[in-house]
Amino acid sequence: MNAIRRRTLALVLALFTVISTVIFVVSVQDAAHEVEELFDARLAQSARMLQGLMRVDPGGGEQLRARVHAAFADALSQSGELDVGDEGNLPYDGHPYESKLSFQVWRGDQLVMRTGSAPDGPLSRIAGGFADELVGGHVWRVFVLRDAAQGLRIMAGEREDVRGELVSGIVWQTMMPDIVGVPLLTVLIWMAIGWGLKPLERMAGLIRSRDPAHLAPLELSPLPEELAPMQHALNRLLGEVSRLLASEQRFIADAAHELRTPLAVLRVHAQNALDAGSEQERRAALLELRAGVDRATRLAGQMLTLARLEQAEPANGREALNLLAEVRRELAGLMPLADEAQAELALEADEALDWRLPLEPGALGMLVHNLVANALRHAPAGSTVALRLGAVDDGIELVVADHGPGVPVASRALLGQRFLRLGGGSGAGLGLSIVRRVVERHGGRLAFDETPGGGLTVRIVLPRTAHTIV
Repeated sequence: MNAIRRRTLALVLALFTVISTVIFVVSVQDAAHEVEELFDARLAQSARMLQGLMRVDPGGGEQLRARVHAAFADALSQSGELDVGDEGNLPYDGHPYESKLSFQVWRGDQLVMRTGSAPDGPLSRIAGGFADELVGGHVWRVFVLRDAAQGLRIMAGEREDVRGELVSGIVWQTMMPDIVGVPLLTVLIWMAIGWGLKPLERMAGLIRSRDPAHLAPLELSPLPEELAPMQHALNRLLGEVSRLLASEQRFIADAAHELRTPLAVLRVHAQNALDAGSEQERRAALLELRAGVDRATRLAGQMLTLARLEQAEPANGREALNLLAEVRRELAGLMPLADEAQAELALEADEALDWRLPLEPGALGMLVHNLVANALRHAPAGSTVALRLGAVDDGIELVVADHGPGVPVASRALLGQRFLRLGGGSGAGLGLSIVRRVVERHGGRLAFDETPGGGLTVRIVLPRTAHTIV
């Protein structure tokens, strides 16, 4: 469960980091642009202020210095950016940024006025506007205002690192909430994910604490809507496992019960052969022993077949078979059994009809073999076991009719149960169980009727659509 929390947390933090980075970069770029615009506006405003003062005293004498001092002292000296001095210079001695701000006033090639931080030469050679200049080893942002009426060029300059420090401050203030908030956010997300996964953790703990033999359905309450399909699927799986285990246990119990008698009979015949007083008695005992081995072999084969049919899903896919051709092939293989029973096999079907049907491989062989073998076992000598194929609305009908003793109406509902033997015969009572299971797996129908004149008629309808009922 912690692995899911870690993966979810990593994904959330990765998305948060990417989105925050994009927002941060855009914000910093926007802040830097706004800072540039603000500082450029301040440079232009300062230059125009000097222009206005120069028009009052074009000579730049003491009267101008007084006016400059009065105009700039309140606005700039409070922040320490500018202090007005003597001798045409405006010295700086109040604030660290003063050395990074400069003003010059030029009339032609003559320097009329400058701040103490300004160089002796022009800050810029451009005629007017903004420019980036390299002065004294530093990059300066310079605004040149041309006053044609007075023949002046007023220059206001500012070092770029002033703006860089402000942008750095903005960046730091922008990053500080993330630096402080990300660890807190990580803890909160971890706790939130853990709370959200609590029902799944309870379900996992419930499964881990279960005994392997305990296959009762899971009951988790309260159950979130998202976990309902998972619980339903697990309960369905537990039910299927329980059904298969019960089927396996029933099969083992039935096998042990049914094999006990044939094995005991085989031992008796073997002992009779050992104790025989003559060759004739020994031969008779050995013949009985061989017949008993055949019966045990047939029983084992039928039980294995039934066990395979108990699988929840078909081992192989369906394939379209020609039912008429397959039935003929199966009947040809059963002819020796009919000769031994002194009975005849007859097949009735319309050759013109479409007999294709989707079946599991081997399914039709099991049906025909068990139905015909069961009919021949009960059919009297000289009788006929008839097979008929016919088309019905939803599929193909297979009918097997014999003229044996038949089955009473009250007992027909029991036909198909395992190891059920009605009347005489040496069968194990599994043939019709196999038939019933094959029909169920193909979604067909199975019915038992009385044959006209006496006997049992088995009717099977197999659908043309391929679907499975397990």
